[in-house]
Amino acid sequence: MNRRSLHLVIGLVLVLIVVGAVLVSYVWLPFPPDDTSGGRLMPPGGDHLLGTDKLGRDLFTQLLIGGRIAIGTALGAVAVGGVLGVSAGLLAGFATHWLDDAFAVVLDILIAFPTLLLAMLIVAGTGASLGTAILAIGLAMAAIVARLVRVLVKQVLARDYITAARVAGVSWPRIVASHIMPNIGPVVMVNLALQAGLAVLAEASLSYLGLGTPPPNASWGRMLYEAQATVLTSPVAALAPGIALVVLVIGMNLTADGLRDLTDPTRRRGRAAVDVFELADYTEVVDPALARTTGSDRRED
Repeated sequence: MNRRSLHLVIGLVLVLIVVGAVLVSYVWLPFPPDDTSGGRLMPPGGDHLLGTDKLGRDLFTQLLIGGRIAIGTALGAVAVGGVLGVSAGLLAGFATHWLDDAFAVVLDILIAFPTLLLAMLIVAGTGASLGTAILAIGLAMAAIVARLVRVLVKQVLARDYITAARVAGVSWPRIVASHIMPNIGPVVMVNLALQAGLAVLAEASLSYLGLGTPPPNASWGRMLYEAQATVLTSPVAALAPGIALVVLVIGMNLTADGLRDLTDPTRRRGRAAVDVFELADYTEVVDPALARTTGSDRRED
């Protein structure tokens, strides 16, 4: 197993451990989430695997529920950011010169705001809730995805096989479905995998600041906030959500890195690596699919 495959395997294992624990939590929990009968700040052991928090709640139960929120936020934010970002990027890629410039300016302004700051502004204006946090993080993510898709679409549209397809009378919807999306899809998928890890961190940050999931629902970010006052007397209360957060984010990042190695033909051929964020230098889009579509479109012409 080479280093590239090892990244993907390790990343998937870490993510699947968290996902598996979350799925188990829907079937079994050690204690009810609001059960405070365990005693305050009990050490790990006995019925309480990780001990209890300052309210007497089981920490392992809180950790599992926090995993639900982390995974739900990642999936929801990626869905919102992916749909909006890809749609806006496609429109910008096909836009006329002045409209494309306007799209570019708007996207640059949105990207200039840090994801967390933009999410905080949206949540502060609409109220703290899990749905609002997911929407805010997804909207912030959409601008990054849209800029990436805009650049990739313009690169694909400049290819000769797109011109051949148009000469052959192929409609734009068919070109998008058959040629553009298959070629930009792997790069967008890698970017969304990276954004998923950032979404988990953003939700934890919002919860830590009191702008994420409201009580009594547990969140790793709020668990860290609540544990900071008792970190010396009950360090497990801070270590458990912190380690879980690190494991999930590292797993998502390694998975994204492994997917990039698998989908980037320049890496498979051992040439210089191309980073998905270096948009100006990204000049190749999924060679095998491109070669197949080029041949078929020329035959149609």
